[in-house]
Parts: sequence; C-alpha cells; structure tokens
Amino acid sequence: MKKWLEAFRLRTLPLAMASIGMGAFLAASSGNFDWSIFGLCALTTLFLQVLSNLANDYGDSIHGADSIDRTGPQRAVQSGAITKGAMLRAIIVCSVLALASGVALILQAFGGFGEVFWYFLGLGGLSILAAITYTAGKKPYGYAGLGDISVMIFFGFVAVMGSAYLYEQTINWLYALPSISVGLFSVAVLNLNNIRDIESDKKAGKKSVPVRIGRDAAVIYHWLLLVLGVAASIVFAAIQFEGAQQLLFLLACPLLFINARAVKIYTSSDRLDPFLKQMALSTLLFVLLFGIGQII
Repeated sequence: MKKWLEAFRLRTLPLAMASIGMGAFLAASSGNFDWSIFGLCALTTLFLQVLSNLANDYGDSIHGADSIDRTGPQRAVQSGAITKGAMLRAIIVCSVLALASGVALILQAFGGFGEVFWYFLGLGGLSILAAITYTAGKKPYGYAGLGDISVMIFFGFVAVMGSAYLYEQTINWLYALPSISVGLFSVAVLNLNNIRDIESDKKAGKKSVPVRIGRDAAVIYHWLLLVLGVAASIVFAAIQFEGAQQLLFLLACPLLFINARAVKIYTSSDRLDPFLKQMALSTLLFVLLFGIGQII
C-alpha cells in the first residue's frame, strides 16, 4: 500500500483542493454554497488529481523522462515498485471512478439530464483526457511544452469558474480574475517541477518551458507567474471592494516570495524539491485567506 500512496503523490492534492476551494468560496460569498456539491466536487477532484499523477508516472517511464538520469524523487514504474501493467490498470480504475463521481456531482448540482448536464459531462471527459495524455500516449502534449497552458485552463478557469457554476448556475465573468490567480500559481508549481527536472527532460526530449527558454528565463517566468497571480486577485478585490478584510490574501505573499527566491538561488534538485510542496500549500493558504476575506 505504501508504494501506491507514494505513486498517488498526495502532496499535490492541496493544489487541486485550492482550485475547487476558490470556486466554493466565491459561491459562499454570494450565498449559494452547498455542502453536498462541495463533497462530490472534492471527491471528483481527488480522483482526477490521482489519475493525473499515475498517468504521469506511467507516461514518463514509457517516454524516458523518468530514467536513471533523473535527479528528483524516484517514480513507481521507473524504480520497479509498480509494474507498467499494474499502473495501467490503476489508471483505468481511476478514470472510471472520476467519471462516476463526476456524473454524481453534475446530477446533484442540476437534478437531471438537461442540456447543461451534457456540457459538464463533456468537460469532465476532457479533464480525464487531459490528465492522461499529458505524458502518456503517442504524442503527449507535456513533451511539446503545452503543460502550462493545460494547467492554466483546468486548474484555473475550469476548476474555479466551473465549480462556482455548479453552485450558482450562472456565469460571473469577474470570477475569471481569481481563476487566473489559482491558475498561475498552479503553473508555477509545474514550472518549478520542470526547472528541477530540466537536465533529465532535455535528455528525454521533453520540451518543457524551462527546456525551451533556459533556466535563467524560466526563473524570471516563475516570478512573473507569482506577481501576476497576486495582481489578478488585487484587481478583483478592488472591483468588489467592501472592506480591508478582502485583502487578507496578501498575508500569503511572503510565502510566495520565499518560493520565488528559492527557485532563483537553488540549482540542485534536492534543494528545490521541498518547494514544490511549499508552493502547493502556499496556494491553498492564499485561497483560504482570499475566501475568508470574501465571506466575513
């Protein structure tokens, strides 16, 4: 069981929870929060994140990014702890569970098989497909450097605005601003991961953004992601301003600065690796402070 828990990469879950948490807080601030929707949303997100992690482990082992040259944490298939066949079966099981949970979530939110049900089912299918094909399949888009765009879309706009719609059943375009914040912070986690793995990714032909633009430019890119993420929430707070409590999220900024500084000064993967978890937890704290500031 320990080897599977390691393959699930539980330290990535706070980031996924932050995305749907932002949508829940926005709905709560408008008086539309529902615990049953939140529970199913969290369960679906859990399955999707674990699915993404398992597919990433499987895909990178197939395509060579997880090799003996990799200096980050060992992966399950690469190390032999889990066979490729077992991992593939786990991916199928997680896909089915994510789909079943997603269907239950949509039915709970909309109460039937109306037109909106099928839109969200399609969105759920795309989420599953995106999770699998990031590094798995014949032409994984992560190897073409498109992972940042996918993370921005699914951890940002889909997770935040999509989950908020499940509660409110209306589109609020102002929610694009906090969606941008969460999306950019999520891209920062991926960027840090890719900076850590830049040498092994080069050898495997994985053209991540850091591989394409170089480490120095990737560090500047990392700073921009964090600064723009904070700026988007400041703009949202300014537009919706009712009191200073709406700026509580600024208390998380020192943690974001610590992360950005670490990416700049540390070059070894061992020193960088802990800051992946730190960035995910900082994002979750940012969302909690943002949400509290909206509802008090």
